[in-house]
Amino acid sequence: MKLGARIFKTGLSIVLAMYAAAWAGLEPSFFAAISATFAIQPSIFKTYQTILEQIQANVIGAAIAILFAVTFGHDPVIIGTAVILAIVIILRLKLESSAISLALVTIIIIMGNPQEGFLFFAFERFSLIMLGVFAAFIVNLIFLPPKHETKLYYKISDLTEEVIRWIRLITRHETNQQSLKKDIPLINESIIKLDNLFLLYKEERNYFLKNKLSKGRKLVVFKQMIVTLKKSFVILKTFDRYENEIQHMPDRMQKLIKQQLDYLTDYHDRILLRYVGKVNIHLTEEMAEEVDEGRESLTDLFMDLYDHKEIDREEWLHILPVVSHIIEYNEQLEHLDTLVESFFSYHKSDNNVDIEKRTE
Repeated sequence: MKLGARIFKTGLSIVLAMYAAAWAGLEPSFFAAISATFAIQPSIFKTYQTILEQIQANVIGAAIAILFAVTFGHDPVIIGTAVILAIVIILRLKLESSAISLALVTIIIIMGNPQEGFLFFAFERFSLIMLGVFAAFIVNLIFLPPKHETKLYYKISDLTEEVIRWIRLITRHETNQQSLKKDIPLINESIIKLDNLFLLYKEERNYFLKNKLSKGRKLVVFKQMIVTLKKSFVILKTFDRYENEIQHMPDRMQKLIKQQLDYLTDYHDRILLRYVGKVNIHLTEEMAEEVDEGRESLTDLFMDLYDHKEIDREEWLHILPVVSHIIEYNEQLEHLDTLVESFFSYHKSDNNVDIEKRTE
């Protein structure tokens, strides 16, 4: 099992929260540790958002706890009623679920231990909770800042490589169908996680204008990388669905589809390598020309097969989605190539790609 940054930061925030509570003379310090675990987030901006929401939720929770305890007492029914009211108010304010959880912890800690000097006790417990929240924020701000750009690129690259590998196998009729059936849902799940990682990268804030402009262009490029990956995955699923129909096509059509997909997948791979400076621009331009020629040949042959009655209407309609997705994949790749080239040619000094080497 790999020790991730978030796991490590959670541990650090707990340590910091407990030491800070002990230094401030607030007991028991494990209350601060509990709140610290709720506040750790995968990005600095997300942590900033979370801390604002948790401050609001905790103030609401503490206020309700004090009001109900002073007015009605500390019976379990009263605590449950206070919890319900807090949840309703926090949901109305549209705060996150983690803020609700921490607010409920605050209410239970404040109301669950009646004693003399209740107001001072309540303030002390509230301070402990907030101390844990601030400890998590400091840890997330200082230690192990997330490198979502590097992680995002390698996730895209790895998934693209996996999809391309399956496409090449399926066009050569070398696929283990059982393995493919298992992998397709896994790839789909990975793409969903990739979308979430893109959102984390998008949420990262830059405070200098030059960095903001470069980040904006990178977002456009990464978004198109994901769109193109999804289109290649659609082709894989389409081939899996229509495999029998494709195998019964005329040999020259099968060969042309295989050839065009070989061009496209190589083109796709080269564009991703071009983004990190591993491929010469002239190579991608030459490949783009081959891809365009292949698209014309594919569409011409596809129309000719029907016009000359080499395949019937039903077969032609079954193959139509395959050809259509290949053409769309072609168009998305050309758009990605244009965006990558534009990225490097527009304000070159600003467009620095900071993709670190993968560490195993």
